[in-house]
This record gives sequence, C-alpha cells and structure tokens, in this order.
Amino acid sequence: MSKEIIRNSIWKQNAGLVQVLGMCPVLVVSSNIVNGVSLGLATSLVMLVSGAAIAAIRQFVPNELRSPIFILIIAALVTVVDLLFNAYAHGLYVVLGIFIPLITTNCIVLARAEAFASRNSVWDSALDGFFMGIGLTMVLAVLGGMRELVGKGTLLSGIDLVFGPAAKAWTIYIIPADMHYQFLLAILPPGAFIGLGLLIAGKTAMDKRAEARAQSVRLPDAVPNH
Repeated sequence: MSKEIIRNSIWKQNAGLVQVLGMCPVLVVSSNIVNGVSLGLATSLVMLVSGAAIAAIRQFVPNELRSPIFILIIAALVTVVDLLFNAYAHGLYVVLGIFIPLITTNCIVLARAEAFASRNSVWDSALDGFFMGIGLTMVLAVLGGMRELVGKGTLLSGIDLVFGPAAKAWTIYIIPADMHYQFLLAILPPGAFIGLGLLIAGKTAMDKRAEARAQSVRLPDAVPNH
C-alpha cells in the first residue's frame, strides 16, 4: 500500500503534471530552483501534518462542517510555517511573499484532505500528503532549473537566502557573470507556461512509451499457423 501511495503521488497522480492543481505558485515562484524547492517543501510539510491531523479526527467531524474545519487546520499549519520562514529565512520570506500564506488556499492541499485524508488512516494520509508535496516540489525544482538556466545562465542563485551569505559561492554560473546574460522570456510568466508544457509533454511521452513496452511484453507477436 505504501509503495503504491508513493508511486501515485510522485508520478501517476503528480499534482503539477497530471492533476495540474495549484498552478499559481508553480508558475510564479518557479523562476529559479531555490524559490521553487523552498515553497514546495513548505507545502509538503503542511500536507504531511494536515493529512495526519485530518485523518485522526475524521470520524468526529460532521459532513456539513468538513471543509471549514479542514481549512482551519490547514490555515493554522500555514501560519506556523509562515512564522518559521520569517524568523529563520527572512530574505527568502520576503522573496516568496504572499505565496507562503496562499498555501492555505492551494487546491492540492484541500483536495488531498477531502479525497484521501478524510477516508484513510493517519499513516497513509501523512504519507500521501508528504509525497504529493514532494511530487510538486520535484516539478518546481525541474521547472525552476530550466527557467533559471535559460533565463539567467545560472543554477542555485539565491541559495544564500537559505543558508546565509557564505552560500553565495555555491551559485553555479553556466554563463560567466560578467556577460550579464538574461533571457526575459524564460524568467517571465510565459516561460513558466512553456516550460510546464514541455514537462507535461515529456511525462506523457514517457508514459506512452512505457505502456507500449508493457503491452509488447504481455502480448507477444502471434505466430501464424501453417
């Protein structure tokens, strides 16, 4: 069961590439790897704890009050995450801005609470929530890397906002900094749409290839009778 939950969360039902939920932060925050991964991990943490909490109280919540109570739990957790960002990574907190509080209204968080956590055990719900968030984080990381590389010629820019000024040396310059390279189409929202479209197309192609390969194994070529 656990392996199936992980596989569904990361690949088969990936929030960014299959369900296409929570697209606002995906498209806006994914201008580089650091921003995308940071918001993705924050979302994963909220989904992990909210999934477990909702599964633990699901039998005591009346059907007509489910959504308000679920949103209240999620909002409380997001407030904690918001305060932690402000206290320990203030520079990143300023960059991400309103998108940390907006985790409360992210479709994927409430959708998993309604569709999974309200019907399954605490362990399975925590696992589903966490790996749904990790699946989204992977999309944000790849999309952010693509946009940052094409748009700025760098990787891991802004890493010092997480690990302090000493981490600024960790930034990888694919194109030398003195060239002042910049490709605005990749950095701006149109680049996010194009990049996400390429990722969705790539996943679809991989799934079709895997399905065709599986069918060829299950159905060997028929040998004509003479």
